[in-house]
Amino acid sequence: MKKLVFASVLFMSVFFAHAQVSINVNIGTPPSWGPQGYDDDRYYYLPDIDVYYDVNQSVFIYDNGGKWMREKRLPSRYRQYDLYSGYKVVLTDYRGDAPYTYHSKHRANYPKGYKGQPQKNRGEKPVKNKSQGKQKSDNKEKRNSSGKNNSHKSDKDHDHSQGNRR
Repeated sequence: MKKLVFASVLFMSVFFAHAQVSINVNIGTPPSWGPQGYDDDRYYYLPDIDVYYDVNQSVFIYDNGGKWMREKRLPSRYRQYDLYSGYKVVLTDYRGDAPYTYHSKHRANYPKGYKGQPQKNRGEKPVKNKSQGKQKSDNKEKRNSSGKNNSHKSDKDHDHSQGNRR
């Protein structure tokens, strides 16, 4: 009987110990401007602006006067940069938390303007609808010219008599 209890305890402990072991790989979702086919890679290097992107943490990594910064948005000097059109070098051979360790190598191998194999983005570039803003201003002008919703009229131009006109 003791052997049976011992065997079942041993079996249960091995079973639960095995159930507790798990591997947690936190792979972030690549951005829509990221290149297709590299869903398992963590870093992109953007040679045109000399900036890294960490897919897992969804942050840009850039040199700020000798100190490496991690930010959700590009630094203000690069905010006009088109991430969809710019070339992304996928760092497939680096595993760690500091891709800038090899920054001088990356700058030498991938200078500004570098274009490697053609890339296709994971998603489409969002279209900014400039005509929508124009439609709003056109509608406002139409309302104003028809006399409705025009706040510039004086009180004497409005009928507040509730139907008792003379």
